[in-house]
Amino acid sequence: QLQACGGGLVQAGGSLRLSCAASGSILRLNVMGWYRQAPGKQRELVASITSGGSTNYAEAVKGRFTITRDNAKNTVYLQMNRLKPEDTAVYYCNRVPAYSGFWGQGTEVTVSS
Repeated sequence: QLQACGGGLVQAGGSLRLSCAASGSILRLNVMGWYRQAPGKQRELVASITSGGSTNYAEAVKGRFTITRDNAKNTVYLQMNRLKPEDTAVYYCNRVPAYSGFWGQGTEVTVSS
């Protein structure tokens, strides 16, 4: 499993940084992504990053979220700025495409208006 951490309660307009530690081989061999699942909705991919550092974002978060990876620390990050109430969700990291065995408990992000 990949364990995400760094979530919390924040006011609209605030920022959070999520972290996800993975084994070196997982990071080296896979496109890594951050997913989220809001209450009553399906899990969605919000950001991804290749081993070479190329990134892709869902339209809803483009310009506000930044995905990065630190290969030396085997960690993937999601910097979330200008948070909105609609960003409220449980956030997970996984490879892209997702592998069922990598789903962890996720980290909860709550954005108050």
